[in-house]
Amino acid sequence: MTISILLVDDHQLIREGLRRAFERTTDCQVVAEAASVGEGLAQQDHHHAKVVITDLRLPDGSGLDLVRVLRKREPDLGLVVLTMYPSDEQLFFAIDAGASAFLAKDLPSDEVVRVARGAAFSPRSFTTLNLDSALARKDSAPQPRLSPRERHVLKLLAAGDTVGQIGGKLFISNSTAKTHITRIYEKLSVSNRAQAVVAGIRVGLIDNPVEQN
Repeated sequence: MTISILLVDDHQLIREGLRRAFERTTDCQVVAEAASVGEGLAQQDHHHAKVVITDLRLPDGSGLDLVRVLRKREPDLGLVVLTMYPSDEQLFFAIDAGASAFLAKDLPSDEVVRVARGAAFSPRSFTTLNLDSALARKDSAPQPRLSPRERHVLKLLAAGDTVGQIGGKLFISNSTAKTHITRIYEKLSVSNRAQAVVAGIRVGLIDNPVEQN
């Protein structure tokens, strides 16, 4: 059985390198390529690839956004996340999003091919390097310390409030609200609201709304 592959990366050279690696196999075929989250969703809707390999950073969002949407749509889809700058936090976000694998871009392309094969046949398992080490660092790492105001802002972010709404509720300017949000992101080692909420839940800074319902 041929494993169909969709490549999602905004760098053409990366896509070309991966495509050549898959062309050297007899059981894998790249059926489509995309350079953004939106293009990736459209291409997958059209081609229904067995495995999607996506960069973490894309022009219109995160590869994890793509993973979350596709995991909900296609539970048996292989989803491999690649990144130039792997970190423990991003690894755990990939797990939360439903990825099948999380790999650094500096790995040999043959390793990506091997992991893609595994993702095709076991999409709900998770593959990465040094997961045990990441878990050990997570357990031993000091918890991020947010000020009372920052914790309040984080709770408002979790509730879905905009910057303007946060500023209004706390009687601060939008600029000050943005400063608090930036500091929260830095302390939690995240880059957007969704990641901040997940990280806040994980370390006990905010309650999990799902568990409350």
